Amino acid sequence: MTRKYILIILSLFAFQSYSQTCEELMESIKENNYGTTYNSFTSEAISKVTFYDVTVDYQTYYFAIVCFKQKYSYGCNEYLYQVSSRTEINYSLNYLDSAGKAFWKYIQPHNENLDCAPTFN
Repeated sequence: MTRKYILIILSLFAFQSYSQTCEELMESIKENNYGTTYNSFTSEAISKVTFYDVTVDYQTYYFAIVCFKQKYSYGCNEYLYQVSSRTEINYSLNYLDSAGKAFWKYIQPHNENLDCAPTFN
């Protein structure tokens, strides 16, 4: 599903327009929906991941907001991923062993769905 298409659909769900930036879309999702957060206190890279289910006209879309730790800081950088319906359960069953491995296996493969996430080499 292309970014423009999902943004048009989300605009029906009380979002302002389909030309939103990734940051605006992420803020809209956070403000208008309840998320489930998985904190990763021991991970070197991932601070937390919050999953959201957004329903528009009886169609459900799944999102993950990943908060990557900043080096030499207590903050984090957030990125939005549109994921599959099974991503949250798969991540939740594996992140305590390794949040990084769970991220690479279950979330990162969705990085091009919205083009709102970094590309790692």
